[in-house]
Amino acid sequence: MADTLKIGRYEFNSRLMVGTGKYPSNGVMTEALAASGADVVTVAVRRVNLAKDGGSFLDHIDRKRYALLPNTAGCYTAEDAVRTARLAREALETDFVKLEVIGDEKTLFPDNEALLEAARVLVKEGFTVLPYTNDDPIMARKLADAGCAAVMPLAAPIGSGLGIRNPHNIRIILETVSVPIIVDAGVGTASDAAVAMELGCHGILMNTGIAGAKDPVSMALAMNHAVTAGRLAYLAGRIPKKLYAAASSPTSGMIE
Repeated sequence: MADTLKIGRYEFNSRLMVGTGKYPSNGVMTEALAASGADVVTVAVRRVNLAKDGGSFLDHIDRKRYALLPNTAGCYTAEDAVRTARLAREALETDFVKLEVIGDEKTLFPDNEALLEAARVLVKEGFTVLPYTNDDPIMARKLADAGCAAVMPLAAPIGSGLGIRNPHNIRIILETVSVPIIVDAGVGTASDAAVAMELGCHGILMNTGIAGAKDPVSMALAMNHAVTAGRLAYLAGRIPKKLYAAASSPTSGMIE
């Protein structure tokens, strides 16, 4: 059976979404996107040239191969985030949006009150909203109840590469929120991605973990395999953890 990722009216084969910033060149970005196997790439609307007349890094992204997920990175108020999302819809012709409302310039943690406010406005306007939030189960539930198509809790601060700092909260979110949970921010290497998927997360979005690696293309391939492996392990069901040893060979029928 096909194990696809469904977000609102969209459906994807890959559970890995990747960013398009911080690469050493557009050529490396293009190779890394291909190696990642991703179906979705995210674009920071406020930080790129969205012109359709050439001269934009968007010229290096195959729109037939990838779905664009514009994001509102750099927005610090609900009003600014809503305005940026509307601009993205007009410029990129998509209702898909990764919603960010940042509350602190140093930590880049989200302003969850403003995030929820902006999410409610955009959902009413027909956007498919994927909000970036912290790993708070209560806020995750409120965002889902507001009509968001998925919820994107951070694993750790943006660009930190610390991996999942609080797997217990992620598990609670998975148990209490009915929409897909996409881990966003903090994934630094393949093992981090595998852990997130083994917890039962429906997908992962990452940028710095790939673009900031010494070899972004190889890291993109590693993340591709890690997400697939983690998902398969989750579906397979791991053995219970035990304090003491358990023989791997059958003990019944042994000759005395």
